[in-house]
Amino acid sequence: MVETVAIARGVLILLRLITFGLTLGITLISFQAYRKKQSEKLQSAFIGFAFISMGVAITNVITQLGAGGGTSSLQFIFLQMTETIPFIIGFAMLYLSLYR
Repeated sequence: MVETVAIARGVLILLRLITFGLTLGITLISFQAYRKKQSEKLQSAFIGFAFISMGVAITNVITQLGAGGGTSSLQFIFLQMTETIPFIIGFAMLYLSLYR
């Protein structure tokens, strides 16, 4: 049973790394597009993807902190609440880039 949990955690870490890599890739591509053709839409999209990448990174760190049991439940809830801020900003910027 312990080995199964260790394998599952390893797979989860791998999946999170893949997710983070994909968000960084999208951020890089959107930045290159913005540099090539500077427009407000592409700038908003780049900022949006950058904040979403930041949100993914923060989520991964906070999840690891919570899994370690080093934080109280109230602190963990507060951290989870604050991790949504980059996602809110990121998706708002993507919405703005599509709306323009």
